[in-house]
This record gives sequence, C-alpha cells and structure tokens, in this order.
Amino acid sequence: MNIHIHPTPQNIGASLGARIREGISAANAAGLPYMLGCPGGRSPMPVYEALAAALAAQPVDCSLLIVAMMDEYLLSDRDGRLSPPPTAAHYSCRGFGERHIVGRLNAVLPEAFRVQPHNFWVPNSTDPDAYDDRIASQGGIDLFLLASGAGDGHIAFNPPGSPRQSRTRIVELAEQTRRDNLATFPDFSSLDEVPGHGLTIGIGSIAKLSESVAMIVWGAGKREAFRRIATAAAYNPAWPATIACECRNAELHADKAAAGE
Repeated sequence: MNIHIHPTPQNIGASLGARIREGISAANAAGLPYMLGCPGGRSPMPVYEALAAALAAQPVDCSLLIVAMMDEYLLSDRDGRLSPPPTAAHYSCRGFGERHIVGRLNAVLPEAFRVQPHNFWVPNSTDPDAYDDRIASQGGIDLFLLASGAGDGHIAFNPPGSPRQSRTRIVELAEQTRRDNLATFPDFSSLDEVPGHGLTIGIGSIAKLSESVAMIVWGAGKREAFRRIATAAAYNPAWPATIACECRNAELHADKAAAGE
C-alpha cells in the first residue's frame, strides 16, 4: 500500500479532489460513468470541499458521476422492524451525502453538469445484498474513499470480527463504533441517542468491487488507526479498516498529526 503523508487535512483534500476531478474528466472522454465510493463523517470532508473548489474553478460534466454511499443508520420500531432515519436527521448518512457531497458539488456546477438524482446511491435496507450486484453491474467503484474508526477500526459500519468475505448487510453496531460516532455526529447528546443497528457495505464488497481505494486518516486521534493500517500485511478482523491493504491500487493518506511526524 502506498503511503502519502501530507502537512494538513486540507492538503489531503486537495490531492484527492484533483485526482477525482481528473478521473471524472477521463471517464467522460471515454463515454463511461465514474463511480465514487463515499463515506460520511469528518474524515472525507476535506476531499469533498476540495473537489467542489476544483469543479468551481474548472467545471467538469458530472452528470454521469455515480456517488455510492457506504452505509446508513437503522432505527427500530415497536415491532423490531428496522428502517433508515429521515434524511433531515443530523446523523442520516443519506442526508449527509445529499447535503455535503451531491449538494456541495451541484451548487458550483452549471445545471447540465450536475450530479443526477438517480446517480446518488445508498444501500437498501429491504434488500441489502442487491447493493453489491448493482455496483458490479456498473463495473465497480473507480475510487473508494475509506475512513477508519479511531477506537475500534470500524470501516463503514463493519464492526471488529467482520468476516473477510462479507457483503452488504445489516449489522449490530459495536459500542465503541457508537462511541466514535458521538464525535462524528456531535449533535448526539449521549450514547443512548446513537442507533444500535446499521446497514453497511461489506468487507469483501470493498475489496472486490473497488478498482482503487484511498484510506484517509488525519488528526492525532487517528494515530493508532494510521499505525495499524500502515503496518498491516493482511486483513485483521480485530481492526476492519486493515482491509485497505488487500485492495487493488491501495493508498493511505494521512496528515503529519496522524502519522506522528
């Protein structure tokens, strides 16, 4: 896995934002869609901000861009049935993608160049396994942005112990994952407010369906994540984000704070 150390999170964003813009442009020239795998939360925000800035400076047609989200929280009703939260909820992963990815990009693009509603993808809780097939039918994910939980190395909502070959599925969230998400979504006032279940793309799905991946870790709080991923030789289910080292064309992007430099 190629390791890139950047001075700041903004430098990570600028590097990957420029790469994504070039990838979209090259796909357009070939008449192909470009699929970007996207996590929510803090880690990828510098990339989304930088990509929007790059598109504002030099617009590129994003009407064929597919934004594929990784996961979503699930709420349980009185009968125990699980369903996604409203997109207006501050912790909704769909809502995050609509506001901070698609909304941010479309705000700087002319109408004809904007990301199309049907090209914004989120796994479906009523048929999770179909997500893998849908991604595969489009040729896979050109670049999958990845992030690691600080406390337990979860990737998307895959908890420690997740099987290497797992596909998109519903999981019970580990307590440490839920604690990490108190910082990811600061409007949660207590652990009790963090949902206990999630819909997540699988460990095997990430490795099998990605042409390239970029793991993003920044901040001193991610030093253990950086150490674990940078030294991994194979997938370690105790730290699920180590799947990055088994992916094709894998890169680890960290700032100096996360790398301990």
